[in-house]
Amino acid sequence: LILVILILSFLPRGKLGRYPPWPGKIVNPPKDLKKPRGKKCFFVKFFGTEDHAWIKVEQLKPYHLHKEEMIKINKGKRFQQAVDAVEEFLRKTKGKDQASSHNSSEEKNRHNSSEERGKQSAGEEKRKASLSEGKLKKGTGEGKKRVSSVSSERGSKSPLKRAQDQSPRKRGRPPKDEKDLTIPESSTVKRVMTGTVAGFKWPPSVSEPVKDSDPHFHHFLLSQTEKPAVCYQAITKKLKVCEEETGSTSIQAADSTAVNGSITPTDKKIGFLGLGLMGSGIVSNLLKMGHTVTVWNRTAEKCDLFIQEGARLGRTPAEVVSTCDITFACVSDPKAAKDLVLGPSGVLQGIRPGKCYVDMSTVDADTVTELAQVIVSRGGRFLEAPVSGNQQLSNDGMLVILAAGDRGLYEDCSSCFQAMGKTSFFLGEVGNAAKMMLIVNMVQGSFMATIAEGLTLAQVTGQSQQTLLDILNQGQLASIFLDQKCQNILQGNFKPDFYLKYIQKDLRLAIALGDSVNHPTPMAAAANEVYKRAKALDQSDNDMSAVYRAYIH
Repeated sequence: LILVILILSFLPRGKLGRYPPWPGKIVNPPKDLKKPRGKKCFFVKFFGTEDHAWIKVEQLKPYHLHKEEMIKINKGKRFQQAVDAVEEFLRKTKGKDQASSHNSSEEKNRHNSSEERGKQSAGEEKRKASLSEGKLKKGTGEGKKRVSSVSSERGSKSPLKRAQDQSPRKRGRPPKDEKDLTIPESSTVKRVMTGTVAGFKWPPSVSEPVKDSDPHFHHFLLSQTEKPAVCYQAITKKLKVCEEETGSTSIQAADSTAVNGSITPTDKKIGFLGLGLMGSGIVSNLLKMGHTVTVWNRTAEKCDLFIQEGARLGRTPAEVVSTCDITFACVSDPKAAKDLVLGPSGVLQGIRPGKCYVDMSTVDADTVTELAQVIVSRGGRFLEAPVSGNQQLSNDGMLVILAAGDRGLYEDCSSCFQAMGKTSFFLGEVGNAAKMMLIVNMVQGSFMATIAEGLTLAQVTGQSQQTLLDILNQGQLASIFLDQKCQNILQGNFKPDFYLKYIQKDLRLAIALGDSVNHPTPMAAAANEVYKRAKALDQSDNDMSAVYRAYIH
């Protein structure tokens, strides 16, 4: 067994950051997952994330030698959970080894005892046979030979056992009944871990059942032209792994499961409009996965960092659309989405037959339907693809993409969606994704308001807020979202991960969606009022968790 620390440091410092080290173990890849070309690498499973990636040899370091150093560097809770998972794995492995060693010792003692009894029995029979043979055939060695043959057979292993012992076992091949495949520390691996790369050979892989959907990124289809309760069907697409390892699925941050596995980028030219909290993370992941990206932002200075990382600069939205095959956009609200398309030098002026436009903004269904109509009227192709997540998940390439519209365009965006997210859903006709996204954010926003209400109630009744969080984290509501937002409140840190003003906007649009079909949304309406009060207290540009301040002022 080899435990490793990943030293992923080839990216320059800056907003894109460096990869922090992350503990993992070398495992055997699925049978049909090809090894990348180029530099030698191992297939690694990351502790605490259940993600996998091909990792270059020079980026692997021994776990025990670097453990303390890495713990000092990484203070995050998720990293500590990963370290705890490593230690638990080691304890279980040690326990199994000790049990195995104990069992083998007992077996050996039983075997030796049995062998000794066999020898004594053979000796007794030898004496009897010798006496018998001596009486029948004096002076011949035949009796001795016959007894020797019997004794030899009884003291040796059975033919089946001999065949099992002599059967060759390939280096690195673990028993088939092991759930977590690991590579034993062979001499080859020892050379790698001590820094010698020359002569390194990739150990043979082990066949492993491969699930229908890719383990790193999932596509889902929902046909709403049939029964609305139809199950999501996974598209069977196997992730192609190339040389550069990622952060899952996601290379931005290994401290958040960012290991999508590398992908093969599309050869289409990609454009991206809007470099806000979500757009910045998306573009960084597109670039890291090898896509050719042209960027534009209303505030041009935000483009500089991405230009340094290899992106091209577009002077206007129209120019980006006209020079790219597929152009994505992610802006704040319906008005911004319309202005981007219909305004001066906007998207519509660059649309030609065959040009593709993907709107990732969270807007209402009417807005996205209007944009689709004007794009298609110019011969363009349209897909709506709002994303569920926050800044951290965007940076980590772990967004959830909800798509609707042109099915063929959805397929063409496959490598882009894999770069920016962990899962994508295709929901049918234009407007469905907008509706679903508003419902998702309505639930999230209402939940956040309830969390804030509970924490303030705990405070005014003399209960510990930290204890409340500890209790919630041990129950059915436990989640990363709950823990992070409560920590924000307890620490008074409301640095935006999802702007409060945007979750209030989504609640407002969700309530309007309910009104359009005469469906009551009293919980969302109540939460919306709390967010409106928080906005009145100048919390708009803080994180959504700042809704807490609406209860204490």
